[in-house]
Parts: sequence; C-alpha cells; structure tokens
Amino acid sequence: MLRLGVLGLGSVFVGPYRQLIRQLEQSGQARLTAAYDVDPDKTAAVATLHPSIATPASAAALIAHDDVDAVLVLTSMNEHADLARTALEAGKHVLVEKPMATSIAAARELLRVSKSARGLLVCAPHILLSPTYRAMHAEVHAGKIGKVVLARARYGWAGPWWGQWYYRPGGGALFDLGIYNLMSLCGFMGPVRRVCAMVGTAIPRRMAEGVEIAVQSEDNAQVLLDFGDSRFACITTGFTMQKYRSPAIELYGTSGVLQLLGDDWAPQGFERWTREREVWEINEESEPLWPWTAGLRHLVECVAAGTRPVNQPEHALHGLEVMLAAQTSAREGRYVSIESGFPPPDYRHMPASAADSHRRQHDPRTA
Repeated sequence: MLRLGVLGLGSVFVGPYRQLIRQLEQSGQARLTAAYDVDPDKTAAVATLHPSIATPASAAALIAHDDVDAVLVLTSMNEHADLARTALEAGKHVLVEKPMATSIAAARELLRVSKSARGLLVCAPHILLSPTYRAMHAEVHAGKIGKVVLARARYGWAGPWWGQWYYRPGGGALFDLGIYNLMSLCGFMGPVRRVCAMVGTAIPRRMAEGVEIAVQSEDNAQVLLDFGDSRFACITTGFTMQKYRSPAIELYGTSGVLQLLGDDWAPQGFERWTREREVWEINEESEPLWPWTAGLRHLVECVAAGTRPVNQPEHALHGLEVMLAAQTSAREGRYVSIESGFPPPDYRHMPASAADSHRRQHDPRTA
C-alpha cells in the first residue's frame, strides 16, 4: 500500500484528489499519511477529517517523513518544480500538478533529476489516460482518418475567484487552462516545431478572495502551432469564456474527422466522420465519471507493477516550452521555434486498473 503525503490543501485537494484517495484507501492500494499547507487552518481542517495522519510543520518535513512513499504537489504553480525536485531527491515518488514548472530552466532541472531518481514522476494534466482519449489516440495512429493535418482545441471559463495567485506572475490562463489542449494535441500530433500567438490581459481587474486586484498575468490567448510538414493547429483559451457548445478537440485528417466532445479533462465521448462511411458516428462516453485526477491512480498502479507512466515528464516539459514560447511570440511579434521533443504516448504497458476491472464487471454490454 502506497503511503501518500500531500503538499497544498486547497480546493484541488479537498474535492477531487481527496475523493480519489478515499477510493484508493477503500481498495487497499494507498492511504493518506501526511498533509501540509502554508495556511494552518487548512491543515487543521484536513487533520480533523483524517485524525490519524501526520501534519508536519513544513513542506520539507513532510517530504522527509518516514511514513510517506509518494508526494502530491498541489500548491500554487511557482512552487511546483522546487517541491517536486526535492521530493524526488529524497527518494519519493511524485505527482505534480500542472504546470511542472513556471520556467524552462526549472523544468529541465526537474527532468534531469527524474532520470536518476528512485521514484517515479507523474506530471499533470492526466488527460492522456482517459478511455475516450485513448480510443481516439488508437484511431489516429491506426490511420482511421488518414494523416491529421489540421486541428482545433478549446478550453476556457470565466476564471477563478478563490486564489489571487492565478492572476499573478507564474499564473495565467495558459498555464492553468491551455496546457490541457496543448497536451492533447501534442499527444495526437507529436512535438510542436514553432509557435505564433496572441496573448494578453483582456480584463485588467478581477475579484479574487473577496478583494479587487490588478491582473498581472494573461487571461486571453489564441495560439497557433506548427507541427511541421504543413500540419497546423490552434488553441483558444482564457479566463474570458462564459460558455460554449462545441467539441473540445477537432482533428481533421486526409480521409476523415475525429471530434472529442465535452472538455478534454471531462470527456463526453467522441464522434467520427470518414469518407468511407459518410455519416457521423457517435461513440458514447465509456466512463462518464472519469476523474481528471486519474494520474494518481496511474502512479499507484505503475509503482505496484514496476512500469513507467504513460504521461512522461518530457511531454510536460515540451508543453511548458510551447506556452512560454507563446508568451514570447505575443510580446515580440514573431514566430518562436521549439527545441524540445518527447516520446509518443505508449499504452502497451499501462497497468490494468482496478477501476477498469470494476467497470468491465458492471458493463451491461458484457452481461
């Protein structure tokens, strides 16, 4: 049973991750053993719900705790890289929320440390793990819609009100939202070669934590991606989108189209059109309650099986470089070339999930 320590006890932990941890505890796969937040009230609230856990006095103390095998880094973005690197150097497994870092130098150092670390590093977002994404990925790489030459992705909303750091340097819509679409598109189409973008702050003042603040990070972005060989994609994202009714991802191939419905972090199935069939075929969502925190279950199962995670840190570093390049492109009015690459997602050794087994047993189509 993997023993979990959590750094950062805000809304991301209290709702989604805590719920998944409870499921892992019930299945005997993992248990929460320690938690820390810079806000002592948050730590006290979690300790009340989990009276048996340790509450170390600092992040460093939690990382060093003997009763912690894996550290979840759920803090504000600027802290991600340092905490994740320290945990890896201490011999722990690490799950770090997105982005893995807010500077390319910090991301490269984290990747370097992960190469020789005893523990595994899993970087959010975890969208490559959803059954819908995996089914679409299989169709793309089997050539079901021909060669993908054009794509569009979209994710946004009106913006958070519970944390000022979203609107401070190191925050922003690209790091918080655009990263989902970027990881999705790169998983389908491979590494980006160059970027051209318009990125800015459309709403200069926001209400956050009950006070009005000046926004110091971007909240609105249109990003153009060049994947080489005249293959292009665009991302529309921002804390500026009140509502929408359109697919999250559209993939245009030389003989067909695939569209991921819903959001890529909350998929609602997908639809396919091919020249061969000439009809839209709808594939219903196979896991309506799939959690975007699924990377934690994947980490637990990879540790148990001795396999590498599907979502590799090289992919996360590439995504960060592209987002930083988009900011540079907007600021300087030019194309920006991308240096990094990453291995394609490899699902061949993905551990069989206890959750997958449970769904198969209760799938009415197999009854």
